[in-house]
Amino acid sequence: MLRRWLETPAVARWWSDPDKQYALLEQDLGDPRMVMRIVSFRERPFAYAQDYDIYSWGDADHFDGLPEGTRAIDVFIGEPDMIGRGHGSRFIRILAERLRQEGAPLVAIDPDVTNVRARRAYEKAGFKLESFVETAEGPAALMLFERGAWGATKE
Repeated sequence: MLRRWLETPAVARWWSDPDKQYALLEQDLGDPRMVMRIVSFRERPFAYAQDYDIYSWGDADHFDGLPEGTRAIDVFIGEPDMIGRGHGSRFIRILAERLRQEGAPLVAIDPDVTNVRARRAYEKAGFKLESFVETAEGPAALMLFERGAWGATKE
């Protein structure tokens, strides 16, 4: 299922080479630093989400300066008919809130600067643009989710 999702045009556009990405997902499967999830709606799997401590891997300089314990998330919707229906912003908000409740001081996401659809979905989910950064994959929009989004009180 993940391989099929990675091969869809909407996912491959942003996640690049499906074979390479699938191999990376397989490699991370047994790594305790990475939490991997299949997201379902009404018992139908439609998306993938992963989260990790931003300081678990030493190659994410664009996260430098964020508090210890910050979680980064990467997501995609694999079922084309589920795109553009509000499901993405909903499940991303739920995931970010869960990570905050579990103790993460911040939740970060870093979409490609040209991925306007994703950036709008993340804004709807409660993420705010922090800055534009350079990543190993190219320019990205660093977006942060803090407690206080969606009506919760700030700490």
